[in-house]
Amino acid sequence: MRRTCSNDGREILIEIVTLGAYAKVSAIDPVTGTEVSVMGPGNATRASLEAAALNKLDYVLKKKAAEES
Repeated sequence: MRRTCSNDGREILIEIVTLGAYAKVSAIDPVTGTEVSVMGPGNATRASLEAAALNKLDYVLKKKAAEES
């Protein structure tokens, strides 16, 4: 599992599992415990897979924050 930072400086955990032609990417925010997953082609670059997962996590966190308001 790899650690990275989101756009707002928050630590995010990233896990990439490649099975055949597909890759599953999980992004976890350890502060809120929120986890999202995306699927992509197994031959995609690590950076593009991570970016997709981080974008989805950012979307989910913003959606949760809006629902709590």
